[in-house]
Amino acid sequence: MINASQLRAGMAITYEGQDYKVVAAEYHPGQGKMGGATHARLRNLATGTFWEHSFRSDLKLEELPVERRTMEFLYRDGEQYWFMNPESYEQIEISSAVIGPHAGFLEPDMKLNIEFVEKQPVGVLFPEMLEVRIADTASPMHSSDNTLKPATLENGSEIMVPQFVKTGDVIRLDLHSMKYMDRVKTNPKAKHA
Repeated sequence: MINASQLRAGMAITYEGQDYKVVAAEYHPGQGKMGGATHARLRNLATGTFWEHSFRSDLKLEELPVERRTMEFLYRDGEQYWFMNPESYEQIEISSAVIGPHAGFLEPDMKLNIEFVEKQPVGVLFPEMLEVRIADTASPMHSSDNTLKPATLENGSEIMVPQFVKTGDVIRLDLHSMKYMDRVKTNPKAKHA
């Protein structure tokens, strides 16, 4: 059992007979005789629906153990995504609702940590930075280098990039903010003397 004030994103809890994954949690201390409260955004593990709730900071909640396993993405079949444990070759399917908005960035052979609660997959952890290729973007405007222009990634996502980025460039993308970070430098071929 934990106090609600100890809730953190990534935890799993049981509340009123339902299992939830904590998506976000923020503790607000109370003033005077008023106790603090934790505002949490929860995802119901059975239905996939989101719920926002404020808990009294001293409320006792049952914490569920979250197990993480590295798995390899294999392929997509409609709204289901198939992953394989590279050690046991066991395959599991995870719905797009569990994976979330970053599902479009999955590529075959990509290794990611999968979170499990009671042997059920409840989340896919993506890296903060991802290298992605620009599928299409406009030519640079020579009038100003300080402006951004729209670009389409290979998976169809649209982001804003600096003027010097060209179609075919590989960039580093902050996956959580969906913002361009920098261009990946390619090593020129070594010249022989």
